[in-house]
Amino acid sequence: MTICAYAESTSRAQGERLRFHLSHTSRAPLRGSVSVEDTASGRNVLDGAFDGPHWTLEVPAGWASSLYRAVFTTGEGESEVYFAVRAARPRSPILLSIPFPTWQAYNRAGIPGESLYWAEEPARAARVSFDRPGGGPPPERWEEGMIRWLGPAGYDVDYCSALDLHDGGDLLSGYRLLVVSGHDEYWSAGMRDSVEEFVRRGGNLAVFSGNTCWWQFRLEDGGRTMVCHRDAVTDPVAATDPALTTVEWSADPVGRPENALIGVSFRRGAGTWGPYMQRMHDESYTVRFPEHWAFEGTGLGEGDKFGQGAIGYETDACDFTEVDGVPLATGRDGTPPSFVVLATADLRHWARYGQGGMATMGALRLGAGTVFTAATVNWGNTLHDPVVERITRNVLDRLSGPAGGWEAIGPARSLRALTAAGSPVYGAGPALYGVAPDGSLLTRDVCGQNLRWREAGPAPGVTALAVPREATAAHPIALYGLASGDRLVRREPDGSWTALGGAPAGAVGLAMVNGGLFTAAAELLWHSGPADGGSWRPVGPAPGVVALTGMNGRLYAACADGRIRTRLPFAAPAEWTDLCDSGGATALAAHAGRLVAAAPDLPLRWRAALPG
Repeated sequence: MTICAYAESTSRAQGERLRFHLSHTSRAPLRGSVSVEDTASGRNVLDGAFDGPHWTLEVPAGWASSLYRAVFTTGEGESEVYFAVRAARPRSPILLSIPFPTWQAYNRAGIPGESLYWAEEPARAARVSFDRPGGGPPPERWEEGMIRWLGPAGYDVDYCSALDLHDGGDLLSGYRLLVVSGHDEYWSAGMRDSVEEFVRRGGNLAVFSGNTCWWQFRLEDGGRTMVCHRDAVTDPVAATDPALTTVEWSADPVGRPENALIGVSFRRGAGTWGPYMQRMHDESYTVRFPEHWAFEGTGLGEGDKFGQGAIGYETDACDFTEVDGVPLATGRDGTPPSFVVLATADLRHWARYGQGGMATMGALRLGAGTVFTAATVNWGNTLHDPVVERITRNVLDRLSGPAGGWEAIGPARSLRALTAAGSPVYGAGPALYGVAPDGSLLTRDVCGQNLRWREAGPAPGVTALAVPREATAAHPIALYGLASGDRLVRREPDGSWTALGGAPAGAVGLAMVNGGLFTAAAELLWHSGPADGGSWRPVGPAPGVVALTGMNGRLYAACADGRIRTRLPFAAPAEWTDLCDSGGATALAAHAGRLVAAAPDLPLRWRAALPG
C-alpha cells in the first residue's frame, strides 16, 4: 500500500485550520498515525492519528511561526507534507519566505506531463497542481541551512509561503525585512509587484538565494494550479496579456528583468549541474568593496577570497565593467544605477559543466528601501563559515533595523575640500571633486561604487569647493573655491585658477545656492549676491560650521558637534534645523538628494538628505 497526502494550502496563520487530503492504493481502511515537526528546531510538536481520507489540523496559537513537516504513516508507508505557519500578528521585524512554487515546479521532475522539468523536455507539463503529494524541499535542502541557523543565532523570525506574497501587500506591511533563501526561482507577477512595492515604500529585501525570480508563473484554479509554459508560442496569454506570459522575466514579451528588483540575474550567472554539481565546493567569492557595511567585522581586504562552497550550483550576476580595477555595473541588463558590486566570482570555466558566467554579490537602493543579494544558491548551507555568518548578521541586523544612516562609497582618503557637480563641468558628466592635502584636485563619478579618485590637476591652497546648480551672469558653471589668503577663486577650462576677489577672514566652507555664495566665518553665515559686487555681509549665525554645501535651494552645514544642520538660503537671518549626525564630516557635498561626507581615516560615505 502507498499512502499519499497533501495540504489544501502551503501556509496557515496561528489559530487557523489546515485540512489534509489522504489516499492510498489499498482497499483496507485508511488509518494511521500523524506527527508534526517544527523543521527549524527539529522538535516534534504533535503526535496523533488519522482515520479516513481527511485530517484537519487546528494550528495552535502557541506554535511558533515556522516551517513544519507533517508525516502520515501507515503500516506500509508514509507521506510527508510541508507547510508554513504564519504569525497571526507580526512579532518580528523579519519575514522569511519559503519557496513553495519552486519546490512544486520540481515535483516529480522527469515524469512526462507531471512536472515542469526537465526544462527543455518536450513532454514536460505546463500546468501542475498543488493538490497532489510532493512539493517539498529538494534532496539538496538549499533552504535548510538558513532555517536551522536563524533561531540559535538569535533571530526569532516569522515565516510565510512565497505564495502568500502573491497578494502580499498587507502581509509585508508589518515587517522591516523580507528574506528569501536557497533556490527561489519561480515568481508570479503578484509576488513581484508586492515585493517591489514593499521595498519602494521603505521595506528591505535580503536575497540569500540564487537563480532568483528567473521564471514567471501564473496561478489559476483559485491559486491551486501553477502555470508555466516556458514558451511564449504555447502560452495563450502571450496574445492577450503579454506581461503575464510565462517565460523568463527578462525575456520578450515580458521584458521585466529581475535585475530591476534584485540587481542581478541568472542570465549572466553560472550553473554546474548533474555529475558536475560538486564543482561548486571549489569556488569562492573575491572581495571587491571591503569598506561596505556588509563586510564590517570580517577583517577582509580588497582581493581576499571568502565563502568557499557558498557559491552554490547556480549563481546570479550583473553585467559589469572594470574601471581602474573596480567593478562597475553597466545597467545594460536592467540593473539599476544604484547597484554596487561587493564581491565577484569568475565562473566562466563552468561553461563545460552547464553554464559559464559570473556571480556578483551586491546591494542596491530601490525607492526608500535597500536590497542585498548574495546571488547564490548555497549561501544558507555555508553559515558555519565565520565570514559568511558575519556578513549574514550584518545584513539581517542593518536591514531589519531603523532606516537611514551613512554608507561607504569609497576607501578612506583625506580631503580638505569636497563638492559635487550635478551637471557637466569642463565636458565631464556629474562628478565628485575633492582637494587632497597636497593640493591635488581629484575627481570620480558620483555613485555608490567604491571607484578610485583620479587626479585632475592642481588646486593650490584651495580649502573649500562649490559648483553652482546653473549658470548666472556672474557665475558660469565651473569649480569655485576658497583659497589661502581668504581668496575666492574659479577653475578655468584650461585648468588654471582665477582670483575673483576676497572672502571673509577665516572663511570655512563654500556653497552656491540661489545665485549667491555662502560661507561661514567667525560663527556667522556670510552671503555674497549678484548685486553685492563681490562684497560679503553676514546673514545670521553659523555656530561651529566646519563644512558647507547646498542642494535644491537649501544649505547644509556639518558642525563641530557632530550634527548636520540645514536652512533656507535667505540673504537674511534664518533658523538652522537639525537634520542628522555628520559622521565626523570635515568636508561635505550634496548631489541628487544625498549628502556626501569625507573625514580623516574614514571611508568616503553618503546618505539620504533626510532627518534621522
